Amino acid sequence: MDETDRHLLARLGEDARTPVATLARDLGLARSTVQARLERLERNGVIAGYALRLGDAVRAGQIRATVLLSLDPRATPAVVKRLDRMPEVEAAHTASGRADLVLTLAAPTTAALDRTLDVIGEIDGIKGSETLIHLSTKIQRSG
Repeated sequence: MDETDRHLLARLGEDARTPVATLARDLGLARSTVQARLERLERNGVIAGYALRLGDAVRAGQIRATVLLSLDPRATPAVVKRLDRMPEVEAAHTASGRADLVLTLAAPTTAALDRTLDVIGEIDGIKGSETLIHLSTKIQRSG
């Protein structure tokens, strides 16, 4: 990956829907060159996909939380499978330290978040949890 690829990725990070012709003009390259670079970046796994990123108008109506889970190590695959079926779970990351799994949750109300936490707490293999409610976002980077 060279400097041109990094500039291309930065432009896509701003707006992944930018037409290839516009990217080519902005980067001073031929459209076919930009298209070939995008295909190579996709093929090599640098670009894993193009996704919808919800704006503040939608996110503002959500109560968000980070949940730290301690797990029975043998139960991790089953716990992750169960969490994957819960729409309130936006992300799940394995971690080192006192937590085995770190979740990001979003729910429309505190009551819905509380119900979600109750369901998570009942999953076999979870030994303990700690929930941190997000109050405000000070920095949000994409990518």
